[in-house]
Amino acid sequence: MGSNWAGSYEYGAAALLRPTSLDELVSLVTSSPRLRALGSRHSFNDVADSPGVLVSVDALFGDEEPVISESDRTVTVGAATRFASLAAFLEPRGWALHNLGSLPHISIGGAIATGTHGSGVGNGSLSTAVAALEYVDGTGSLVTIARGDEGFEGSVVSLGALGIVTRVTLDIQPSYQVRQDIFVDLSWGAALDGFDEIMAAAYSVSLFGDWGDAGFKQAWVKTRLDGVGSGAGSLSATPASSTASAPFAYADSFFGARPAGSKVMSPAGDDLDNTTVQGGVPGPWSERLPHFRADVTPSAGDEIQTEYFVSRADARAALLAVRALGDRLRPHLLVTELRTIAADALWLSPAFGRDSLAIHFTWKSHPAEVRELLPSLEEALAPIDVRPHWGKWFALGAAELAPKYEHLADFAALAESRDPAHRFRNPYLTRVLGLPA
Repeated sequence: MGSNWAGSYEYGAAALLRPTSLDELVSLVTSSPRLRALGSRHSFNDVADSPGVLVSVDALFGDEEPVISESDRTVTVGAATRFASLAAFLEPRGWALHNLGSLPHISIGGAIATGTHGSGVGNGSLSTAVAALEYVDGTGSLVTIARGDEGFEGSVVSLGALGIVTRVTLDIQPSYQVRQDIFVDLSWGAALDGFDEIMAAAYSVSLFGDWGDAGFKQAWVKTRLDGVGSGAGSLSATPASSTASAPFAYADSFFGARPAGSKVMSPAGDDLDNTTVQGGVPGPWSERLPHFRADVTPSAGDEIQTEYFVSRADARAALLAVRALGDRLRPHLLVTELRTIAADALWLSPAFGRDSLAIHFTWKSHPAEVRELLPSLEEALAPIDVRPHWGKWFALGAAELAPKYEHLADFAALAESRDPAHRFRNPYLTRVLGLPA
């Protein structure tokens, strides 16, 4: 069956099937005792694996183009479509998404099912852009559910438990431009004392470091040039069509960090030239919001990923708790990234009900050592109600996770109603959510 994109997880399913029509997909669902949807293989754990077969919907709609509704400000697209492809379709037509993840390579269906996100204190996760979903449930029924319908909040971040998503309708907005500026050497003192101000200084801000005493090696500051966003980094006087750099609030210093003198390579490896355009050069949202270009392998490639969400109000306590483990983490760490996500109302979203800080770890390919570290990280963050990214490595089980999601019982009931034969169940759903096999 092969592995995920980074080679850090080997799928155990017996086969991968690619239906070419909805009728074929329905027949496959109703005839299979166990199956799961597989997206772009960007998860790092067994969330997408199956004790039976895996199903990709990448051949379901052939060459069908996304459908834009200008009146509704939405686009409807096949669930297997990657964000990079959708962005390339929307931008020349004058439309945009509210945000993108650091990797544009990921499939829309997989990203929304796991609560994947970008950054920005005012930006919800990628899942929050979903206006409607179409999926084949465990009875073979084609279900369409839209924002405002009963059960919608439980259907978006669903971990594949309800069915196989075929189409997704996303909110869109007029296209905009972004400039990306990189700053280096942000001290611990500045980061801890001014964390909220730093993360709200632009439309999207990310901090990279390794938990050493020097602080954060890089700050990636993405400024939306039409004035939408937060803080002094939003240049309201600059039109979205501008092609020249405007006066920039942080031209000389970003909370004490200095501008990078040359292009910064991948934060996970200085010899990897795979990042998007930097240096404050304005460009389309689609080419600045991601960290990595769509035409190259992102990050380091050979890696393991972990990510924990805490309330943004607890950021200082969380950073100090992880910093205390720094000497144990660094031998196995490529880089840590800090991002912020606005609160949402999606039942299984790691950002449900609270503005969040996501603490991301890109690990070296040291699986035994990383597994040994995870319980210590989770113990350190336990007092501030840590939640994991569903598609990455974590040690928490259903007993610890159930109290963190007030709608878990509602989700379990929804999953039972949409999949009474438990066709979409797998060991992950039992281990992490406590759903019966």
